[in-house]
Amino acid sequence: MSSGPQLCVGAVAIYDGNLLLVRRGHGPASGQWSIPGGRVESGETLAEAVVRELLEETGLEGVCGELVGWVERVGENYHFVILDFEVTVLDPRTPQAGGDAVEASWVDLAAVAELDLVDGLAEFLHEHGILDTIT
Repeated sequence: MSSGPQLCVGAVAIYDGNLLLVRRGHGPASGQWSIPGGRVESGETLAEAVVRELLEETGLEGVCGELVGWVERVGENYHFVILDFEVTVLDPRTPQAGGDAVEASWVDLAAVAELDLVDGLAEFLHEHGILDTIT
């Protein structure tokens, strides 16, 4: 097990009925779709981390807004506490995958639940009123 829980952030960006998603390249969720995000670095505010991760993983600039909610992911070799924030993308063009994301895309909200999402993401988005259905 790692040295303890790691603080992470996620960017919930919606534009014109689409949710910004990335497909993970490695780590516990390799190959699965998730919202852009990652670990908070030392000396970085939560808002700075959200904006940095968004830019690293999608090439898009954004402004961090309100906290949507938080989740905890615990596995054999990891323990993440993830705070997910609303993000306004300043120029919602086609994203370019970077960082540990191998793909990035705006996905129609109605189609999000059909993707191979990281565990719990569909339920989280449904609980917070972002997705109407999760089946």
